Amino acid sequence: MVQAVNTSVHNKKLKRPFILAAIMMAMFMNAIEGTIVSTAMPAIVSDLGGFSLYSWVFSGYLLMNAVTVLIYGKLSDILGRKPVLLFGIIVFLIGSILCGFSNSMTELIIYRFVQGFGAGAVAPVASTIVGDIYKNEERARVQGYLSSVWGISAVIGPALGGLIVESLTWKLVFWVNIPLGLLSFVGIWFFLHENIEKKKRDIDYLGATLLTLSISTLMVVLVQGGVKWSWASTPVVSLVIVAIIAFVLFIVQEKRASEPMMPFEIWQERSILIANLVSLTTGVMMIGLSSFLPTFVQGVMERSPTVAGFTLTAMSIGWPIASMFSGKLLLKIGFKTTSLLGGCSLILGSSILVLMKPEAGPLIAAMGSFFVGVGMGLTSTSFIVVIQKTVSWERRGIATASNMFMRNLGNTVGAALLGGIMNTRLQAYLNEHAPANSGVTIDTANKLLNSKERSLLPESVVKVLQEGLTLSLQTIYLIVLVFSVISFVLLTRLRKKQQTYGKRQSH
Repeated sequence: MVQAVNTSVHNKKLKRPFILAAIMMAMFMNAIEGTIVSTAMPAIVSDLGGFSLYSWVFSGYLLMNAVTVLIYGKLSDILGRKPVLLFGIIVFLIGSILCGFSNSMTELIIYRFVQGFGAGAVAPVASTIVGDIYKNEERARVQGYLSSVWGISAVIGPALGGLIVESLTWKLVFWVNIPLGLLSFVGIWFFLHENIEKKKRDIDYLGATLLTLSISTLMVVLVQGGVKWSWASTPVVSLVIVAIIAFVLFIVQEKRASEPMMPFEIWQERSILIANLVSLTTGVMMIGLSSFLPTFVQGVMERSPTVAGFTLTAMSIGWPIASMFSGKLLLKIGFKTTSLLGGCSLILGSSILVLMKPEAGPLIAAMGSFFVGVGMGLTSTSFIVVIQKTVSWERRGIATASNMFMRNLGNTVGAALLGGIMNTRLQAYLNEHAPANSGVTIDTANKLLNSKERSLLPESVVKVLQEGLTLSLQTIYLIVLVFSVISFVLLTRLRKKQQTYGKRQSH
């Protein structure tokens, strides 16, 4: 085990800006990967082929990220933050280099797994380092800076990806991260100093293995269930059984391990339990918005992909703005009230989307997206700050990682749940209203997203598809609204005494 005696960085304040800059570069490298690759995927598929494997380019990265985030969080508590983050950056860069040299879609997916394996260390450990080197009253402001990185990447990523693909080669989409990663590595190597007392290391390898097996099988089920395999098929049922058995064995192992990979007692703290549950529900909301709002704007409102992207950018703008303001709000009105304001904003944004009509226009869609982003920014920043304040150094890494894991899990569960609901609702509507012998199926809806293909469809088919898609997506937004209400109800259960968090030190 490694035990902190307070990081010596507290006494080297002049170096904190350099450490923060290095951390923000690592976070930006991680954040921009998703948006820039999404833009480049059509070019990548046209070059490498393998369209049927398209989704696994994203799923593989998400899977490894979700599987490893808790393990890296715990390892940072045992070995220290610096070696774990440096390891993650190196693995991420190796994966990025290999991705650019891919000669087939299969190779690219394998290298994306490598990338995801490294990325799992970046976000949780970087956020934990901020918790280590900044005091309570400073953390909210600095965590807001980290949140702004994600917003900036969401704005820059698509444009940069499009420019690189059109002007140069898709390979640079992966290699553009290398300078950032190297600068971040150097900054952390030279400026982050941890004054830790090294003791005998008792790493819970069995717990880590069981956790990896449980989460990875669950993620495969959520990604492939209802797509490649039916929910009642033998592969799905078998994997679910494996996931349950592995998780039960993991719980047994954690109760008897001297240094458990997941100390369950941290979940007994109400603020951490509620923060993690709300992160799960908002994770579902976030994927519901980012996955299906562009479909509504392009397919029903008949706007361009650029306009559809703008509606999502509104969320990416609202999030970092709210994160930066949350620092002052936390000190003035407290943790619970700030979180409840975020909950109200989530409900407001979701309500706008539920009431949105096809003729409303993209500005209304962007407004709903913006308020959801504000809610995300207020709640997520509050959660990280209060979690890092609640636990000691030895538990801060795994506590921070557990919150990020719950949001990742919410994303994955939400993608499967909401995607299945949309397909079911749309199919039912088409079965009842589609013109006879028109051959209209769910896949025909893809043509709504392309203005040229849409113009070739009969007007009656376009009308029934748009009506069915509107009904289906309104159902999705209604579910998103339900999750926002659940989030708000959970937030009301927070203890008001957390409002005094800024008056005490955590060290």
